[in-house]
Amino acid sequence: MIGLLQRVNEASVHIDGEPVAEIDRGLAVLVGIQKNDDSGKADRLLERLLGYRVFNDETGRMNLSLRDIQGGLLLIPQFTLAADTKKGMRPGFSSAADPEVGKHLFSYLTESAQALHQPVACGIFGADMQVALINNGPVTFWLEC
Repeated sequence: MIGLLQRVNEASVHIDGEPVAEIDRGLAVLVGIQKNDDSGKADRLLERLLGYRVFNDETGRMNLSLRDIQGGLLLIPQFTLAADTKKGMRPGFSSAADPEVGKHLFSYLTESAQALHQPVACGIFGADMQVALINNGPVTFWLEC
């Protein structure tokens, strides 16, 4: 399971021009689900997202986690993160989870996140989403579990 996290001042997801999810200061996370992913990998990714120290403390060092700052978490499903781009001029998606599995694991991840942290918002699996954000830093990390 892949999480591309970005430290944001604000982030939102719109579908057909309508807002469906938004957060203020926190993390916007693009989530890619691969073939061999399971609920254990989702649990590990969530643990890392909530505890990963990417926010500045009073000395300006990245020592604070999302939990520490009580920031928002925006989870956005993005199957293209699982693309194979090693050769050719077109991405392959053979390593991405089947849509049914991906939808199930994304739902599991969001429900688990909502049970452990607030606020949590999420995009919609399989939808054509427009994502807007103000990346703070910029700070972006690729986490793979």
